[in-house]
Amino acid sequence: MSHLTDAARAPFRGETVDSAGPNSLEAIVAANPSRRSIIAGGLMGLSMVPLYALATKGQGDGAKKGDAPREAPKKGDPVKPRPKAESYEVKFTSVPANQDDRVTVPNGYTAEVLFKAGDVVEAGVAAYAGSYPTPAQAEKWAGGNHDGMEFFTLRGVEANGGGLLAINHEYPDFNILQAGGYNPATATADQKAIALSAVGVSVIEVAKGRDGKWSVKANSPYNKRYTGNSTYLSGGPAASVVGNIKGSINNCATGRTPWNTFLTCEESTDNYLDPTQPAIGMGWVVEIDPLNELAPPTKRTAMGRFDHENVAFMTDKSRRVAFYMGDDATPGCIYKFIPNRAYNPGNRSANRDLLDNGTLYVARFNGNGTGEWRALVQGQNGLVVGASDPGNATQSTTPPAPTIVNFATQADVLLNTKSAARVAGGTVMDRPEWITVSPDNQGIFVTLTNNSGRQVTDPMNPRTVNRHGHILKFRESADSPLALSFTWEIFLLAGDPSLASGGTNLVGNISGDTFSSPDGILIDREGRLWVQTDHSVPGNSGVAGRTIDQVFGHNAMFYVDQVTKQSKRFLVGPLGCEITGLTYTPDLETFFVNIQHPTGNWPVAGQQPRSSTVVITRTDGKPVGA
Repeated sequence: MSHLTDAARAPFRGETVDSAGPNSLEAIVAANPSRRSIIAGGLMGLSMVPLYALATKGQGDGAKKGDAPREAPKKGDPVKPRPKAESYEVKFTSVPANQDDRVTVPNGYTAEVLFKAGDVVEAGVAAYAGSYPTPAQAEKWAGGNHDGMEFFTLRGVEANGGGLLAINHEYPDFNILQAGGYNPATATADQKAIALSAVGVSVIEVAKGRDGKWSVKANSPYNKRYTGNSTYLSGGPAASVVGNIKGSINNCATGRTPWNTFLTCEESTDNYLDPTQPAIGMGWVVEIDPLNELAPPTKRTAMGRFDHENVAFMTDKSRRVAFYMGDDATPGCIYKFIPNRAYNPGNRSANRDLLDNGTLYVARFNGNGTGEWRALVQGQNGLVVGASDPGNATQSTTPPAPTIVNFATQADVLLNTKSAARVAGGTVMDRPEWITVSPDNQGIFVTLTNNSGRQVTDPMNPRTVNRHGHILKFRESADSPLALSFTWEIFLLAGDPSLASGGTNLVGNISGDTFSSPDGILIDREGRLWVQTDHSVPGNSGVAGRTIDQVFGHNAMFYVDQVTKQSKRFLVGPLGCEITGLTYTPDLETFFVNIQHPTGNWPVAGQQPRSSTVVITRTDGKPVGA
């Protein structure tokens, strides 16, 4: 979550400080205090995810992020060259932490700007050139605060030389839209329309030229904006209550489906840009077909309403699939959704309603290193009329009084998923953000970015005033997406040894290059784990006189070895930014990374700073990271 959206949501937020009480692990572990020593040593076998993906049980994130499902080729499918006999072993030299106003990458790499806020997406308008737009112009521009994104191959196009990028826009880059601040209570109709145009999604066709440079294909029929002014359908059990919806906002991280549709995640249950719109229209996963072949953009209510960060999927040989999601709240729960039937790999249209029918689960973590998925189904796990929501026991040493919530229908459960999760016994975590699934289904990683307000610890969230965050790993029983139980461990604790004077909870246990506030996380198709950070800027490190920027440098992107847990800094962003969004071409020779809300003199010297997508390549043409 951008600090900009966090501030914008603050006047409307009430739910995020209302989380589980007796269901938090401090209560669970009271009967098993030895769990702390188990966590300290790690759980044998959980860390041993192979570095390289072998034969896979399912697609996982390693096959989905920027890679079409591995189906037999069909007539008209993307032209995919035979893979080269490349080495993907990580050999790059770490870049130093810094506070430079540029994108820093290792020697032998280039980082080139591809797509900036205010660039043209749909034809008929001029790009930003220093003047504020009209609503009609802004509606066809690239939105602001570029966040999660996915790369989709195209039929008839060589897969490593072109395709579609679907890019989320979390929040407007107001500095190129209007003078002064934005106040939804006093904004004019035009000001609201312009602000709402700068969130949502951009779909753009991109291509690599003969000179190896990537660019946006102007006037492509695929280039399209989906904004806060667009109309969205709703599907699933709560559709009759939600209806058609104006707008999608706070579009944070992303996901995709095995049938190659785009999932944009609304990270807010408040329409803080236009509070006159019903709040129940926000906080959903929205399915968009970048090829414009299937249903119009649809909010899939069966997947629950909360502060969605991203979606990651796991499949099996029978084409059954589970979608994993985190609630980016302080604190929030971890969820998965299992559709009722297998997906159809040969007929995309057969999957049009797959996300409308299934079961939503919340994760409950036990003190002995095991966990279970509890169904969020009306009538089960306490989800009835007169249910007791235990409230928050993590941000205060004094638990609040429980509140009564009525779950009379499944729509009630889905509209109030956060409360339903607590009632059902879900465990609240330190701000769950991105989730990624290993290609062999043997590991699922979740970034728990931070929670500086935590006052009560538990094994899953072992630090009070958790300024720097940690990464959790869990493994499904039998490595199956249909599993209802799992085992778990803490993969790493972020922090830096130089902060020891402020307390042991600031130090962490990272080997190699340290970082704060892990946010984006992705295992690529070769099983390599990448982490992106979103610490506050300049930020409170926990030690007087030292900002987070001074300790860790600007927000950055890291490779972390899953076995040794050695961290290597790959990229450092410019002044004021968050690093977010990662996708790639199938050959891994091109990475696309988003630079969100820079504040200095980047990306174009002498112009307003703008959120942008950058292209990372090696000068020798070999795979990125190797």
